[in-house]
Amino acid sequence: QVQLVESGGGLVQAGGSLRLSCAASGRTFSKYAMGWFRQAPGKEREFVAAIKWIYGNTYYADSVKGRFTISRDIAKNTVYLQMNTLKPEDTAVYYCAAARVYSDYLSLAQAYDYWGQGTQVTVSS
Repeated sequence: QVQLVESGGGLVQAGGSLRLSCAASGRTFSKYAMGWFRQAPGKEREFVAAIKWIYGNTYYADSVKGRFTISRDIAKNTVYLQMNTLKPEDTAVYYCAAARVYSDYLSLAQAYDYWGQGTQVTVSS
C-alpha cells in the first residue's frame, strides 16, 4: 500500500506564503515524477507543478510560474510546494501525486498512479 500524505495547507491573506509537503510512505515504489494538482469548487482538477524525481527537472502551470516552486527531498521521500504571492484564485484543495513510469505528459492527471487525500488552501482578499 502506497500512501501520499499532504500537509501545510491553511488560511492565508493575499500576498502571503504557504509551503505544502507531501510525504510518500508504505510500499517502496520507484518514482519517475511527482506533481501537484489543485481543484477549486465547481472546477476541474488542474495541474500546478511537477518534478522529475531523479533529475529534478521542474514544470509549472503558467498561472503559478514565478510564484510557486516545487522541490523534493529524496532522502525523506517528500515533495514540497512553496507558494508565494498567493492570490484568492489560488484557493483550492491541493493534491500531490506520484507517477511510477515515464510520461511526456506530466501536466495530465492520467500520468499519475497514486494520489494524496488533499489539503485545503484558502487565500482571503
